[in-house]
Amino acid sequence: MKQKPQLSFWQIWNMCFGFLGIQFGFALQNSNISRIFQSLGAEIDEIPILFVAAPLTGLLVQPIVGYMSDRTWNSFGRRRPFFFAGALLAAITLLYMPNSPYLWIAAGTLWIMDASINIAMEPFRAFVGDMLPEKQRPLGYTMQSFFIGVGSVAASALPWMMTNWWDVSNTAEVGGIPDSVAYAFYAGGIVLFLSVMWTVFSTKEYSPQQIKAFEAAEKSNRPVDRERAVRRSSGKYRKGAVLWGVLGVIFTAAIYLEGWEAELYMLSIGGIVFALMQFIAGVLQDNARTENGFYRIIDDLFHMPKGMKQLIPVQFFAWFALFSMWIYTTPAVTGFHYGSSDPSSVAYNEGANWVGVLFAAYNLFAALAA
Repeated sequence: MKQKPQLSFWQIWNMCFGFLGIQFGFALQNSNISRIFQSLGAEIDEIPILFVAAPLTGLLVQPIVGYMSDRTWNSFGRRRPFFFAGALLAAITLLYMPNSPYLWIAAGTLWIMDASINIAMEPFRAFVGDMLPEKQRPLGYTMQSFFIGVGSVAASALPWMMTNWWDVSNTAEVGGIPDSVAYAFYAGGIVLFLSVMWTVFSTKEYSPQQIKAFEAAEKSNRPVDRERAVRRSSGKYRKGAVLWGVLGVIFTAAIYLEGWEAELYMLSIGGIVFALMQFIAGVLQDNARTENGFYRIIDDLFHMPKGMKQLIPVQFFAWFALFSMWIYTTPAVTGFHYGSSDPSSVAYNEGANWVGVLFAAYNLFAALAA
């Protein structure tokens, strides 16, 4: 049985280097989007609904890109076409974001930016499994974590560095974005594109035939997944559709009748959409049409490994806290500690820069802990 050859340290470095740029763009987004939205006129209670682009696009794009990249092969490779396309689109949106003339355009740009980053990022995670034998994968993921840490720290602190090291203007007229933020995004677009291109052109992927042989060898040494072997019945899909549909309708009605916050419609309608997806999956199974992307994604959701299921509550509460931090830290620090909610004031922008430094320190500690 053919095993994957071990790669050298520098080969692993090259294949993970693109994560530096991806995390650079992601950290710029998280530490500065609230500041940009406020500069363009958003009130603090409007920022969360504008920020929802990140989790929503991830929820939609990640499984689709993961499924497609598993089944892609051309002269450019299996994962690298997604690296290239995602990096190009993400770089363009990073360059454009600080030039957004209106709030709604900035919000739309954020949707495209986050989708683009996800297009490049998700295949990177699978790249380690593709390229490395099992005993080298911890090193591969550690290398990715190293570049995530470096990119996060540098990008989060970049507007502060622009202001304090290179004397770039940190204020702008009402409705404008400070040069320190704009130049940081320009640098981020360049870093993201060039670092991903380094990986694209320095790493050669295995052919589909080689991958198939490697996977067959690994599968023979892996215990059988009994839960995965039992397919979820169409009846269970229909019962799930009814349950989620009823709960979604009741919740939607309660939001309307009780006058609750309109943002809650995203949860209630999400439940209805999930019900519809299960119903469609059941119909596809009844008609023996299970070899398509939609069904496979839904089926994978219900057959995720036990370890992933155990991580669900951990991920939920961790990301609940992270998005609260990303959304509200800038308005809270600038308004409370610097006494200004005016994005064109010196005090507000000084506070916003220090928020970036705080995020850089957080990312540094997170990287060291990992």
